[in-house]
Amino acid sequence: MSKNIYKLTILLMMLNPCSLYAAGDYESGKSKSQVCAACHGIDGNSKITMYPILAGQYKNYLVNALHAYKSGKRNNAIMSGFAAGLTNQDIDDLATYFSNQKGLKILPVK
Repeated sequence: MSKNIYKLTILLMMLNPCSLYAAGDYESGKSKSQVCAACHGIDGNSKITMYPILAGQYKNYLVNALHAYKSGKRNNAIMSGFAAGLTNQDIDDLATYFSNQKGLKILPVK
């Protein structure tokens, strides 16, 4: 019986791999984004051209960028300092929030 349960568990995980990862929480991301607002704007639409617009950016891009700042693969004194204190859940929450904002317009590939 336990072999069947084990097989069923493996099968379900293979069918739904997303269930293995924590999903970002929009409201938590919104709350955590307040510190980002000084440079990137309240909703991720920066009015200062030297800071990138985060609103509407792809979630996986934001996650990868924050992990790269945290690990030192991307080098920016300000962002590395902020990212150093973020947990994986914080990163996922922030990426969920900013990726769901209206802002960045991506042109279709011609």
